[in-house]
Amino acid sequence: METRLLNLLVCPICKGPLEHLRPPQQASVELVCHADGLAFPVRDGIPVMLEAEARSLDAAPTPPAPVPTPPAA
Repeated sequence: METRLLNLLVCPICKGPLEHLRPPQQASVELVCHADGLAFPVRDGIPVMLEAEARSLDAAPTPPAPVPTPPAA
């Protein structure tokens, strides 16, 4: 992503600055607003600045469901 574009983009909610995170810092490319605790995805080089598409930084990834074990005979 171009630095000029990054300097123009702000959080759509609070109008605050965004941090550009990308590999190897993290698995996917995102623009992060630390004030709101949201990470906006960047898909095919295009930032998706919609609150509905943002990931919450507070939300921990959901652990996989446990595999049930058969009762002992």
